[in-house]
Amino acid sequence: MPEGPSVRKFHHLVSPFVGQQVFKTGGSSKKLNPAGFQSLWLQDTQVHGKKLFLRFDPDEEIVSAGNNPLSEPLQKEWKEEAGHHQEVSEQSSRSPGGDDAVPSGGDGLRCLWGDTPAGGAERWLQVSFGLFGSIWGNEFSRAKKANKRGDWRDPVPRLVLHFGGGGFLAFYNCQMVWSSSSPVVRPTSDILSEKFHRGQALEALGREQPVCYTLLDQRYFSGLGNIIKNEALFRAGIHPLSPGSLLGLPRLEALVDHVVAFSAGWLRGKFQGRQQHTQIYQKEWCPAGHQVVKETLGPPGGFQRLTWWCPQCQPRLSLDEPEQVVPSSGARAPSTQSLALEGP
Repeated sequence: MPEGPSVRKFHHLVSPFVGQQVFKTGGSSKKLNPAGFQSLWLQDTQVHGKKLFLRFDPDEEIVSAGNNPLSEPLQKEWKEEAGHHQEVSEQSSRSPGGDDAVPSGGDGLRCLWGDTPAGGAERWLQVSFGLFGSIWGNEFSRAKKANKRGDWRDPVPRLVLHFGGGGFLAFYNCQMVWSSSSPVVRPTSDILSEKFHRGQALEALGREQPVCYTLLDQRYFSGLGNIIKNEALFRAGIHPLSPGSLLGLPRLEALVDHVVAFSAGWLRGKFQGRQQHTQIYQKEWCPAGHQVVKETLGPPGGFQRLTWWCPQCQPRLSLDEPEQVVPSSGARAPSTQSLALEGP
């Protein structure tokens, strides 16, 4: 499943088409009528976690600045490196069991959605990417290998939008629904937002349940998926099944730091054309040479995700022996409130 960094790249791919009119449509979608986009103007695009939102209006108007997902420093750093459009889908070699859904409980969004646009001028399209969804700009996806029948058939896009400026967007394996109201998002839960609320995240992690369950809760870590979960836990040296209540605040702070740093680095690499390096995800051996354990983990009755960890580098805490943290030189760990004020 495309995670936050991939969806941010999709957003960046779509942004140049804002302010242009759709003059031709296509695609195989039967649930969403491609012809319904004919003559609409793409006026805004927003991103939140693993979802992308596109606003279409029947008339041309002043384009909204929208919710730019890149901070000012990142915008300056990546502007020159993202001038061309290319496919940014996740590698198809990843196991479908690795990240197949988001946990229940919401993802910081509130809106009513449907299959057809409601009446009124403003129409928002919510785009979810499932396991292998992607967006291509000004080119179509091509078959990378033969199917089970031995045919080299190119993937068929569910939606194709040709714009008056001469370019087009192709949506593959995306789930799309309409709404007549603006999405109400909570950037404080978005791991790639400058407004990400560290205090809120730390409070959620401090609960009694295993930290690997909490990390995938989109209410507190919107955009965080299975790859980020595995990598952040390994780099923080935390066993995935460790209850957050047994971990000291410095360890939880370190975990949040690794979540933010790995996610930002992954996004930066996408704009620089670099493939993200993983240390534990889908590995048989950790960087220290220890054998990695792979197991499907998830809350009882909830979604189960493939999880990789090193028993030596990520020892599991005993329930009767909570982690003891002794501050050095009499220093106190910062409070959750101060962390919230400091930001990421």
